[in-house]
Amino acid sequence: MTEGAMPKLLLIDDDEQLGAPLAAYFRRFEFDLRHATRPGEGLRLLRGGGFDVAILDVMLPEMDGFELCRTIRKESNIPIVMLTARGDVMDRVVGLELGADDYVPKPFEPRELLARIQTILRRTAPAAANGLRVLRFAEGLTIDLDHRSVQRDGSAVELTSTEFELLAMLAQAPAKVFSRDDILERLRGQSAEDIHTRAVDILVSRLRRKLEPLDCIKTLRNAGYTFAGVRA
Repeated sequence: MTEGAMPKLLLIDDDEQLGAPLAAYFRRFEFDLRHATRPGEGLRLLRGGGFDVAILDVMLPEMDGFELCRTIRKESNIPIVMLTARGDVMDRVVGLELGADDYVPKPFEPRELLARIQTILRRTAPAAANGLRVLRFAEGLTIDLDHRSVQRDGSAVELTSTEFELLAMLAQAPAKVFSRDDILERLRGQSAEDIHTRAVDILVSRLRRKLEPLDCIKTLRNAGYTFAGVRA
C-alpha cells in the first residue's frame, strides 16, 4: 500500500446485498471496498493488483472459500480474512491451515471486521526508516524487518503477513518464552478463547513447515513457544 493512499479491500461474497452497505460503512473510515460475487471475478480483480486485503466468504458458487483461499495463496501473500458462517469451528481451523490470516464469524458487525482489518494493516505497514533492521542468525536465517522479507540459506521464504509477524516477534527475543495468549494479544489485540489457542498452534505449524529444514521454533510444554536461533 502506498503511503497516504486509501487501503483497497476486495470482498468476495455471493450475497449481492452485502457489498454496497459494507462499502459505504468502510468509506466512512477511508477504506475503498470492492465487491465481487463470484470467485472467478474476484481472482481476476486480485490478479490485476492494487488490493491490500481479501475478504472471502466460505460458502461460494464455482468454488468454495477454502479452494479460493488455496488458489490465492499459490499466487499471492495478500492478507486474507475468512467469513465463516455460524462461527463454525472447523471452518475456522481449515481456513487458518490453508493460509488465512484471520476469520470473522457470520453474522458479523461491520465494526468488528473493520477492527480486524485495521490490525492486519498495522502489522503489514512499512516500519519507520531508522536504518535498515535485519536479524541474522547462525543457522542461515535472515529476517529483514523493514522490507518484511525472510531468507533461509540465501533463498527467499514466502510468508503470509501473520506468519512473518509471528516469526519477527519470536526472533527479536531469542530464548524468551511466549505463551499462546501472549502471541494472540500481540497479533490480534484480544484475549484468547479455546479456538484461538488452536489457531496459534496451526500458525506455528505452518511457519515451521516453511522454515524447514531449520528447527528454530521450540515448544515448551504447558508454557508456549520460544525461538532457539543464535544471532550471527
